[in-house]
Amino acid sequence: MHRAIVRAGFAGLTALAATALAAPAALAAPARHAAAAREVVACPERPGPYARCLTRYAPQTAVNRARAAGEDAAPDGWGAGDLAAAYELPVGTASTATVAVSIAYDAPNLEADLAAYRTQYGLPACTTANGCFRKVDQTGAVAPLPATDLGWAVEATLDVSMISASCPTCHILVVEADDPSFANLAATEDTAVRLGADVVSNSYGGREGGAALRYAASYRHDGHVVVASSGDSGYTAASFPAVLDSVVAVGGTTLAPSDDARGYTERAWQRGGSGCSAYVARPAWQPDGDCGMRTVADVAAVADNVAIYQADAGGWLTIGGTSASAPLVAGIYGLAGHAATATPADLYRHADALFDVTAGANDPAGDGSRCGHDYLCQAGPGYDAPTGLGTPNGLGAF
Repeated sequence: MHRAIVRAGFAGLTALAATALAAPAALAAPARHAAAAREVVACPERPGPYARCLTRYAPQTAVNRARAAGEDAAPDGWGAGDLAAAYELPVGTASTATVAVSIAYDAPNLEADLAAYRTQYGLPACTTANGCFRKVDQTGAVAPLPATDLGWAVEATLDVSMISASCPTCHILVVEADDPSFANLAATEDTAVRLGADVVSNSYGGREGGAALRYAASYRHDGHVVVASSGDSGYTAASFPAVLDSVVAVGGTTLAPSDDARGYTERAWQRGGSGCSAYVARPAWQPDGDCGMRTVADVAAVADNVAIYQADAGGWLTIGGTSASAPLVAGIYGLAGHAATATPADLYRHADALFDVTAGANDPAGDGSRCGHDYLCQAGPGYDAPTGLGTPNGLGAF
């Protein structure tokens, strides 16, 4: 039932955008083909004041081989329509909000890769020519752009794909830093806001500390929503910039089909980040508990078994990481249309408009034993650190 609704909604969005596209391809479902290739960590950690992107990927070898042979092989993993259905997004809603991606390095084929993703899932075109897509450097200039890096390019492709999945008509602004230093990534944040972004998505992080917290002001922009991934290292030190109280910190879940009324079920993604800050005071709007400081995360979304297209990395990829969760939520903020007034505190006032995630843990054993089965690493009713208040259930919390 969900998929029929999604197809109809995307067709309506295409008409709204006055975009001529081929008929939508069949929506993806998890694990149709042989296992994907070996997983690659897109952005290994590096010493010094640097963040890393939070993505793991594996080429869908069987799918890509079949497509190269001219077969109509649907990508494995969750596609755009599945995600819209899982989170009850009103796909007939159109928004022209601008959602920005803060990223390091240049992804030279980003617009073409995004076009492949959007065509596969029947989404309206988002291009430089039609005014939907824009890519600039950290100062806002269209050229010259930074050097390229494959791992960060995969990250950028994931970001724009997830924004497209949750808000097919949103405008997308990509701001590329010269490198992933905290200083240069902070500059992209300020540039994105200066260029008109309503929402800024950050799918990277680094251990909180003095070197990172020097740039906290760049992630505090009244009248704009700033979203960040919670991390991919389980329960550990809190991740910057997600730990800031001006930022919506997004954790990860594993999504699966279900026979219940929703049609989907979720549990905490085992690698999803959570943490108790050693530096940032607990905001008044966040529940108190064993952590007397700011706790990450606030909300969550799928971070596992997501499909995207990235030609330089092999074609269709299976993605894991809270780098998927954050831009998906950023797109939802864009779709909701309240970015000028929305704050992280609002989520806590509207927790009843989220799907509560009550199962799973983000410790090595996956059972919550690392934190003594505490809410800091184990999901449970109400607020918990791995999944925050829960996952999107329509737009009511946003």
